Amino acid sequence: MQSLALALAVPVAIGVAYRVGYRAARAREVVNTERAPAAIGPYSQGVKAGGLLFVSGQIPIDPATGEFSGSTIEAQAAQVMRNLRSIVEASGCSMQDVVKCTILLADIADFATVNEVYKSNFSPPYPARAAFAVKALPKGALVEIECVAALP
Repeated sequence: MQSLALALAVPVAIGVAYRVGYRAARAREVVNTERAPAAIGPYSQGVKAGGLLFVSGQIPIDPATGEFSGSTIEAQAAQVMRNLRSIVEASGCSMQDVVKCTILLADIADFATVNEVYKSNFSPPYPARAAFAVKALPKGALVEIECVAALP
């Protein structure tokens, strides 16, 4: 009789744990900070979900002025990294928690320059990364970067 009770109880317990875990994994928390530009569309600066932080693509808008921080690729890449850092830190993470970045470039010729700015914001082990040239970026930006971080 105990065997039958155990045989019936285990799948039920696993099912309950799965549903609770599934709901927890689906739970989301929005991350928002005034130290980064406000979203310019229907999206959040960042979202915590499933033990990860997903940071929306950042362009070089200075949150204090609402304008681009400069016209050169160096200035724009530096502002993008400041914006990413602000959102990452507002979530309780650090740049060392970043595990993946995606870089979008208006001109692939800017890859090496952006790479130097990017490198100065991380230390080994560096996050996984992809970089692409795209036809155009929002507001005519030269660079946009998004990232994913592991929550501590």
